[in-house]
Amino acid sequence: MTYCVGLLLNEGMVLLSDTRTNAGLDNIATYRKMFVFENPGERVIVILTAGSLSVTQTTMARLREAIEDPEATEATSIMMTPTMLKVAEMVGNTLSAVRRDIDEKLASMNQGASATMIVAGQRRDGAMRMFLIYPEGNFIEATEDTPFLQIGEHKYGKPILDRVVKPSTSLADAQKAVLLSMDSTLRSNLSVGMPLDLLTVEKDQCRVATRRRIEAGDPQFKAMSEAWSTALRDGFTRIPI
Repeated sequence: MTYCVGLLLNEGMVLLSDTRTNAGLDNIATYRKMFVFENPGERVIVILTAGSLSVTQTTMARLREAIEDPEATEATSIMMTPTMLKVAEMVGNTLSAVRRDIDEKLASMNQGASATMIVAGQRRDGAMRMFLIYPEGNFIEATEDTPFLQIGEHKYGKPILDRVVKPSTSLADAQKAVLLSMDSTLRSNLSVGMPLDLLTVEKDQCRVATRRRIEAGDPQFKAMSEAWSTALRDGFTRIPI
């Protein structure tokens, strides 16, 4: 399991993912869940993945192969499509096709495989958009009413996002929010783990603004976690019965 979250704000986008993949208590590995495709100033696309590693890796490999194809067209490459909506449709169709292919191979063992993705980005002269892609290939979009999307083990990190994140939230506060959301998840679920990948995109820049890998023991993240725990304990003790 994993946890990934994306925020769509007036100032830009903030995305965060963990890197833990586990197939049992004794089989834990680290795999990147954040993938960036960028033509600075023209287009930036970020994809976060959760679920079956075989499904997500195969989907990303097919998308990357289509981008690198010398005969790529608007109909085949996410870096050439005219809109972010078309990007979401292309990613969804690829994910759905991969899932069906793998399900057929696993059918004899009465097993299946599934995955979800967050697709976020902007093309020049277009709007920032963010989508949650379901295993079947359909998707929903982040809106002003719900300016964040989550995949994977999301329930532990959702309360703080519900309380503090609005479209008007600054990129600085948004980074704090997603990191504290991740901290809550790390404390409550062993299937989510370090290191973390954090990325920001500023509105209309069509390029990655900041990108950071947060390793276990990172002093800044540790200090934030401890400060949040202290604030929660202090707040709890001040609330009257």
